[in-house]
Amino acid sequence: MTDSRTRRLRSLAALLREETLASQEEATERLAALGFAVTQATVSRDLEQLGAVKVKRGGVLSYALPDQIGAADWGAGRLSRILTEWALSIEAADQLVVIRTPPGSAHLVASAIDHAGLMEVAGTVSGDDTLFIAARDDVAVPALIAKFEALMGRSRENYA
Repeated sequence: MTDSRTRRLRSLAALLREETLASQEEATERLAALGFAVTQATVSRDLEQLGAVKVKRGGVLSYALPDQIGAADWGAGRLSRILTEWALSIEAADQLVVIRTPPGSAHLVASAIDHAGLMEVAGTVSGDDTLFIAARDDVAVPALIAKFEALMGRSRENYA
């Protein structure tokens, strides 16, 4: 990630914590006021990377970061939706779980897993279409795979 992009993401996260931003256009305008030359498409990608979602707070619909919502159920629900949509296959490799996705999608799944705060997961590493999940030492990888499959409403025989 470039230094410029890192600064932009940090600025956007700060804006989301400090202000009520109801649209991507508002976020684009606020970032422009801070000196970032961005398009709505760039802001859309940045919001996705940050895991920002629209929530209703105080009767106002606006973007919020996962840590502002603070609900484990929200993280698990988001993880379930993302796994269902993007995971093509799941398999074990020693203490790792390997998930394959369509090209360009592995980071979305890894981010959802990271934000879900699963106690069984030590961390994730993602590439373009593959991500690795490091299970904690005391976690049985088959049980972790079964948990992901349950979140997806699938079992092993459903994979192509």
